[in-house]
Amino acid sequence: MREKRNEISHRLCKFAFLNNMDRRDFLKKLSGGILLATLPCHYSCKIPTRSLRFGIVTDVHYADREPWGTRFYKGSIAKLQHAIDLFNKEDLDFIIELGDLKDQNIPGNKEETIGFLKKIESVFKSYKGPSYHVLGNHDMDCISKEDFLQYTSNPGNAGKKTYYSFDVQNIRFIVLDANFNEDGTPYDSGNFDWTQAYLPKEQLEWLSLELKDDKYVVVFIHQLLDSFSDIYESVCVKNANEARAILEKRNNVLAVFQGHHHEGHYSFRKNIHYCTIKGMIEGELPDNNSFAIVEIHPNYDISISGFYNYACKEMKHFQFGE
Repeated sequence: MREKRNEISHRLCKFAFLNNMDRRDFLKKLSGGILLATLPCHYSCKIPTRSLRFGIVTDVHYADREPWGTRFYKGSIAKLQHAIDLFNKEDLDFIIELGDLKDQNIPGNKEETIGFLKKIESVFKSYKGPSYHVLGNHDMDCISKEDFLQYTSNPGNAGKKTYYSFDVQNIRFIVLDANFNEDGTPYDSGNFDWTQAYLPKEQLEWLSLELKDDKYVVVFIHQLLDSFSDIYESVCVKNANEARAILEKRNNVLAVFQGHHHEGHYSFRKNIHYCTIKGMIEGELPDNNSFAIVEIHPNYDISISGFYNYACKEMKHFQFGE
């Protein structure tokens, strides 16, 4: 038992050193009993051969406004900076945010909201590598998609697009945009009901074509695609069943990473992992934050190394028939 405690203590000290954790913060987290739950998997779990790694955040909701319930808008800029600082110390292939990067005041105005977006984008772009965006519903509060694209950027061919794909090593990453009304018109300056999110026909057709290459696929989207009885239907894409049918057809989709539902969620269906990342906006620093590093191993198993409120997770790649 003593040897086991010594081993755990050694792991904790190593984690604190590698992450440049202040001694006071380290002792505070240790005494609070939360550090074990937030240890990154590549320190607390088995150490696999690294293949592909990326950082992920969602629902930053930055705005210069007072807290509302559990949402601390002003604090999100420091939370994101903390995540980016850590990402810059890691050997990552890229980072991505899953939507709702900014928020607005109530009532809001366009000029002020663009100011929030520019400020939080400057923090996101302090990452020293490729960084990608997914559109969330709050990204169109007071502004249009064109406005959002004007003041943000994605690398390469993904630039100035709301849905796109990019390849890293032998994996295709697909970004979807479900911020459309039922009639196919885009969300624009608040002219939408956030509980009514749709993937238009032309985007679904594009998705089907993107899956035809001989590559494994990971999908990013803001709203949820895994509609189940244990999740609020209001946070799900209304025609998610159509998208899932496309994703399931070729048996090459490893996982779908989602935001929007701040509590987080996980499901597994038809050999696809659906991971909803917890919202960064929730709670105050220094004890609350949420971000992760995702690692896709050579055998296509996936490890999620969660920080603060987001826990580690191991997801096995199952071939059909296993």
